[in-house]
Amino acid sequence: QVQLVESGGGLVQPGGSLRLSCAASGTIFSINVMGWYRQAPGKQRELVARISTGGGTNYADSVKGRFTISRDNAGNTVYLQMNSLKPEDTAVYYCNAIIAQRFGVRTREYWGRGTQVTVSS
Repeated sequence: QVQLVESGGGLVQPGGSLRLSCAASGTIFSINVMGWYRQAPGKQRELVARISTGGGTNYADSVKGRFTISRDNAGNTVYLQMNSLKPEDTAVYYCNAIIAQRFGVRTREYWGRGTQVTVSS
């Protein structure tokens, strides 16, 4: 079993900051990619940012320069530092990871349950 548990969401004023965390636990051999997606009401889920084992990152154009994704040294926790938040960043943010539970076993995609981020004055 693998679990992704997010924390750090909440209500913040425009221009403010939040830091999201996501910890992976359970039977894990390796984690290839970890990332954050978001889904606003009435919209499709979209990629926000992702980071590979080697540290390579990808960001949505809408968050470049404002959000920073990082992983801890063990590689099982991913963070999303969100600065200069805008009302359009309001969404449920989901943690995502591509994980191999055992050596030689094909990787699978896992999702957290999501954490609400609301940007409003």
